Amino acid sequence: MKNKLIVILGPTASGKTCLSIKLAKKFNGEVVSADSRQVYKGMNIGSGKITKKEMNGILHYLLDVANPKTKFTVAQYQKLALRVIKKIHKRNKVPIIVGGTGFYIQSIVDGTVIPAVKPNWALREKLSKIALPELVKRLARLDPVRAGNIDQNNPRRVVRALEIVIALRGPVPTASPKKPDFEVMKIGVLKSKDELKKLIQKRLSKRLKNNAMINEVKKLSKSLSWKRLEEFGLEYRFVAQYLQDKITYEEMLDKIQTESEQYARRQMTWFKRDKRIYWIKNYKQAEKLVINFL
Repeated sequence: MKNKLIVILGPTASGKTCLSIKLAKKFNGEVVSADSRQVYKGMNIGSGKITKKEMNGILHYLLDVANPKTKFTVAQYQKLALRVIKKIHKRNKVPIIVGGTGFYIQSIVDGTVIPAVKPNWALREKLSKIALPELVKRLARLDPVRAGNIDQNNPRRVVRALEIVIALRGPVPTASPKKPDFEVMKIGVLKSKDELKKLIQKRLSKRLKNNAMINEVKKLSKSLSWKRLEEFGLEYRFVAQYLQDKITYEEMLDKIQTESEQYARRQMTWFKRDKRIYWIKNYKQAEKLVINFL
C-alpha cells in the first residue's frame, strides 16, 4: 500500500494553518510548510509564520531554512520537502503539506521537473526596464500555467519565470516521467469573497498591533536592502515603501488590503483549475475526507 500525503491549500488568510493543526492532532500528522516567504529566517509576522504556541506540539518543517539575503528556489524546496516527507513516512506518521504557494505544492504532488537554468544577467537587465504588467503578459503568452500560479505583483519572480521559459524555449514541463511514490489527497479551504476580505482585514490589524510588522521590517532593513525587501511582495513591499516615506500609513494599509484580496483571487483561479481538490467549509468536512482517505 502506498504512503499517504495530505495537502491543505487555499487562498491567503483562509484558515489553512488552524485546520492543519487540528487534523495533525487527530491523525498523527506532521506539517510541511509550502509557503515561499516562511522559508526565510526573520520573516515571521509579515509572512504569517506559525508560532511555537500555535503549533500545539505538532512538528513543523521547512520554516526558517533560508537566509533572506539569498534566493530560495522551487528546486531547493522540492528537494528538502521530498526528503522530509520520506522521513515522516518512515516514522509511520502522516505528512501534511500546508500552504498557498501553488508552484511549491505542484513540485511535490505532480513531480514537476524543475529546470536548472542559470541566471542570465544580461536578460534580467533588459527585462528590468520593462513595466511589470507587460512582463506578466509576456509570461502568460509563453507559459500560461506558470503565469497563473505566480505572484504577479512580484517583479523578481516574474523576471525569473521569463528567464527560465526563454532559456527552455517553451513552458516549464509540468511533470516527470515518474510520479512521487505516495498517494495524495488535496483539501481546499473555501471562503467567500466577503469572508476573505474580513479575514484579511483582521489579520492585517493583528500584524500591525503595537507596530509589530513595521518593527520587523525595520529590523530586516539593517541587513537587507530596501529593493530586496520589496521583492518579497505584499506586506514587506508596502511597509518598506512606508518606511522610506514613499507612501503614507493610510496608503500602506489600503495597498496591503487591496493587493492581498487580488492575490487571494489569483490563488483561487489557479487552484480551481485542479479538479482533484476537495473543497471544504469546515473542520468536520475535512475530518470525514481524511478518515476515508487514510
